Amino acid sequence: MDYLVALASDPGAWAALATLLVMEVVLGIDNLIFISILTNKLPEAHRARTQQLGIGLALLMRLGLLGTVALIVRLTAPIFTAFGHDFSWRDLILIAGGAFLVWKATTEIHHHASGEGDNGSGVVKTSTLTPWSAIGQILVLDLVFSIDSIVTAVGMTEHIPIMFVAVVGAVSVMMFAAGPLSRFIERNPTVVMLALGFLLVIGMTLVAEGFGSHVPKGYIYAAMAFSALVEGLNMLSRQAKKKRALE
Repeated sequence: MDYLVALASDPGAWAALATLLVMEVVLGIDNLIFISILTNKLPEAHRARTQQLGIGLALLMRLGLLGTVALIVRLTAPIFTAFGHDFSWRDLILIAGGAFLVWKATTEIHHHASGEGDNGSGVVKTSTLTPWSAIGQILVLDLVFSIDSIVTAVGMTEHIPIMFVAVVGAVSVMMFAAGPLSRFIERNPTVVMLALGFLLVIGMTLVAEGFGSHVPKGYIYAAMAFSALVEGLNMLSRQAKKKRALE
C-alpha cells in the first residue's frame, strides 16, 4: 500500500502513465481496424457481442502477459543467427504475426476487389466465418501487438501497476470505439480498402521489424493520417455532389 501511495504522488509516474496510455491507444488503432473489418463479415446480430467478447478476452490475455513481464523481456534474447541477424522469440512472433496480417489483408483485398460475396455494402460477407473463428483471429493478432507493446513499455517504466492501468485504459477505449468504427466502415465502403491497405503496411512493417529493419512508427502513422485525411475530403466531396443532385 505504501508503494502505491508513493507511486501515486510521483509526478514522473503520472507522466509515464500518460505516455504509456497514449502509446497503447495508438498501437490499438491497428488492432481495432482489424476487429472492425473482421466482425463486419458476421451477421449483424453477432457483431457487437463478438467485438466485446474478443476485446475482453484480449484484455485478460494482456494482463496475463503483464504478470509474466520478466518472461516477456527474455523473449528479446537471441536464440539463433541467420542471414547475419540474431533472431529472438520476439522477432519470430513479429514475423509470424506480420505474415498473418499480410495474408489476411491481401485475402480481404482480393475478395473486396473481385466482389466475391459482396452484398452491396462494400463489406464482404462469408459464411465460413463464425463468431468464435473471429475471436480466435482477434486474439492471435492481439498477442503479437501485446508482446511488442509490453517490451516497449518495460523500456519506459519499471512500475507494473502503471502498465496495468495503461493497458486497461487503452482496451476500454477500444471497447467504446469498436461499435462506432464498425458502423462507420460499413456505411462508407471505400474506407474498407483504405483500412485494408493500412493493415497490409502494418503487417509488412512487423515482418521487417522481425528481420531487424527498424521502421519508425511515426512515419507509418503520419502516412495513415494523411491517407485518412484525403479519404475524408473525398467523402465530403461525394456528399456535396449528392446534395447538389437532390436540389
